[in-house]
Amino acid sequence: MKLHREFQYIYRKGKDSHSGSVVLFFLPTQNTHKVGFTATKKIGNAVKRNRAKRKLRAEFREYSPNLKDGTYIFVAKIAINDITHDVFQNDFKKVLNRLHVIEQK
Repeated sequence: MKLHREFQYIYRKGKDSHSGSVVLFFLPTQNTHKVGFTATKKIGNAVKRNRAKRKLRAEFREYSPNLKDGTYIFVAKIAINDITHDVFQNDFKKVLNRLHVIEQK
């Protein structure tokens, strides 16, 4: 996803779940698997924002095969730069579980 209007649509219509370091917006749709990653200037300079988005992408790749169809937007929070990897993994899994987007096999 790249268009501003796509992001705005998901923000308005989708469900959201917050944790200490990440926010997930999810809108279920059939046969669609779109994802977007954002980090605002509150996170820091471009280096810190890019690092935060890389962390989100890497964690998403682990769960991607087990996720339901839909559109996902992951938003990095300021705390993402200051927490350990284990805490970040728990936060990421927490937002996925709250919205029940992990398919049980």
